[in-house]
Amino acid sequence: MISEFSDVKTNKIGTNTTIWQFSVILEGAVIGNNCNINCHTFIENDVIIGNDVTIKSGVFLWDGIVISDKVFVGPNVTFTNDKYPRSKSYPLEFQKTSIEIGASIGAGSIILGGIRVGKYALVAAGSIVTKNVPDFSLVMGSPARVVGWINDDGSSMEKTSENSYRDRYGIEWIVTDNKLIKI
Repeated sequence: MISEFSDVKTNKIGTNTTIWQFSVILEGAVIGNNCNINCHTFIENDVIIGNDVTIKSGVFLWDGIVISDKVFVGPNVTFTNDKYPRSKSYPLEFQKTSIEIGASIGAGSIILGGIRVGKYALVAAGSIVTKNVPDFSLVMGSPARVVGWINDDGSSMEKTSENSYRDRYGIEWIVTDNKLIKI
C-alpha cells in the first residue's frame, strides 16, 4: 500500500511494502518486500533497503545508505553522508553507511557517515555513533560505546567470565579487541 499522500518516484518497491503519508522517495531508491516506511520520511536515490525493514517517522535516508534485511530504524534517527558539508558544494562521492541484518537503531540516535552497524547490533536511543558498531553489540552514549553483547533476538547474552559470554543457543563467545568471536 502506498498512501495517496506520499510522493513516490521509484518503481523498485517489493511486495507487501507499506509507504505511509507524507513520505518522499526518489526515483533511484530500492525498497524490498514487506517493509514499513512510516510517515514523514525521505529516501534519496542511492539508497537500498532490504526486506522486512521498518523505518519509523522522521527518518531521512541520504545517498550512500544500505540497510540490510530485518532492520529497525526508530523515530527521528539522523544519518549523515558528507564529512565536510558545505552549502551548494558536494563531495565527489558521498560516504557509504551500512546497517547489517537484524540491527536496531533506537529513537533519536545519530549515525555519522561511513559507519557500519553490525549484524543484530542494538544502538540505544539517543546514542551518537561515531565508530563502527560490532556485530551482536549493545552500544549507547555520546559517543556510543559497547556496554554489552546481545543475542539475535535482542536479549542479553549470559556473561560466563571476564571476557566470555554464552548466547541463547548455548554457544560460547569471547571478546577480543572489542569484537565478539565464537569459540
